[in-house]
Amino acid sequence: MRQEESFTTDLQEKRQGFFFDSYALFEIIKGNPNYRKYASCDMATSKLNIFELFHGFLRDKQEELAETAIERYYPYVVDFDDDVIREAARMKLVLNKRNVSMVDCIGYILSIKLGIKFLTGDKEFENLKNVEFVK
Repeated sequence: MRQEESFTTDLQEKRQGFFFDSYALFEIIKGNPNYRKYASCDMATSKLNIFELFHGFLRDKQEELAETAIERYYPYVVDFDDDVIREAARMKLVLNKRNVSMVDCIGYILSIKLGIKFLTGDKEFENLKNVEFVK
């Protein structure tokens, strides 16, 4: 088994839906046509991704859009436990040559635990298992 795949050994049975990382949420809100079909899918995300979304709009001086986004997507937040934290930290160490964030590692591991694919356009995840990569 390749080292990069060691944190995906417990891939669970796939369900419908996706874990939306911050990249995916931004693309849907910006109206990227490649993400249109995902806008109506069952979704999950984390409080950390909502933080990134809200912060990104505040940074761009779009406070009204930040508020709208948090109201729209917060109901899809799922919590995670210490096992997700442990596995995400291991993943970050394994992928230390890639520029992966803590938030993305947590989201990716959480998607595996939930049995859904990780939806992103982040190039660091393009060739990993359990990823729906969309630009």
